[in-house]
Amino acid sequence: MAKLQPLQSFSLQETEDGYRLLVSAIGGDTLYVSITPDQMDDIIDSLELAVGGEGDGEEDEGEAEF
Repeated sequence: MAKLQPLQSFSLQETEDGYRLLVSAIGGDTLYVSITPDQMDDIIDSLELAVGGEGDGEEDEGEAEF
């Protein structure tokens, strides 16, 4: 399992195939990941649930799968 580190910053860029996410942790670790449009929809739904929004109703509240 990856070491949990505090978030320093993140950046999201649209690409031809979806998105590129850059996440930087305090202490210098940086991670780039590619995200498909379907994965981005799932991330958005999970964030909406986490902050009390409704999402699209496919997941039960509190059950966000990544």
